Amino acid sequence: MLSLKGEQIYLRALEPKDLDFLYQLENDTAIWEISGTIKPYSKKVLQLYLENSHRDIYDVKQLRLCICNKDDHCIGLIDLFDFDPKNRRAGIGVVIANTENRNKGLGAEAISLLCNYAFTTLDLHQLYANILEGNDASIHLFEKLGFSKIGVKKEWIRTNSGFKNEIIFQKINSNVS
Repeated sequence: MLSLKGEQIYLRALEPKDLDFLYQLENDTAIWEISGTIKPYSKKVLQLYLENSHRDIYDVKQLRLCICNKDDHCIGLIDLFDFDPKNRRAGIGVVIANTENRNKGLGAEAISLLCNYAFTTLDLHQLYANILEGNDASIHLFEKLGFSKIGVKKEWIRTNSGFKNEIIFQKINSNVS
């Protein structure tokens, strides 16, 4: 899929070989706050997830792709979720696993590739992202990529330090009616 290949990274479907990476990422408590996870995942549950990851976005309302570098190592995940074909919209989320791979433009390139895919191949009208207040790196990233702040859900996410606001960002595909 040439549309999912960039300068530094490419996006690909989940493979059985991704089990250990998925297990490590999904059980990283440092990202539970942004992922909505509240308990660890077993390898068995993740294996079942991988076995069903081939299902169509129109069926499961989600698309999860691996972000891979030029050395074919999976460095993160990017998702379309809450896919709504009638209203032609979906949420988008991204995580780069290791901090040494962050702030290098990899997340920006992955988001750009997935936005292009969503707007051209899936013919979506809009994408949105939910970002916790205080996650300045993600806020900057999505704003840089043309997402606009459209609202705040007050005290939306409960964390160990109390409730946090969640900011909603939106990008509308101006090339579609």
